[in-house]
Amino acid sequence: MYIVLYTFKIKENHKDDFIKAWKGLTKLIYKHEGSLGSRLHKKDALTYIAYAQWPDKTTFDNAGKNLPQEAEHFRCLMKASCEKVDIIEKLDVIEDLLK
Repeated sequence: MYIVLYTFKIKENHKDDFIKAWKGLTKLIYKHEGSLGSRLHKKDALTYIAYAQWPDKTTFDNAGKNLPQEAEHFRCLMKASCEKVDIIEKLDVIEDLLK
């Protein structure tokens, strides 16, 4: 498995739009791009961290080509609700004991 960690710095008073965009886009990526899903975590009032899981690096690297038009709505909403989005780590899973 392959893991990608993201950090999101959201704009003041945009939490609900951000979460809506993150959930919508994540569901589409799962359905159309082969993702194994993601978890969203809150670090502080304006900083969120997401943990996305993929079967392998190749699937992650090739993602984005199969998304439906609906994804553009969520991308625009996320862009409007965030000051900054960064990938902070890309990791290979060695052992997995999550249940």
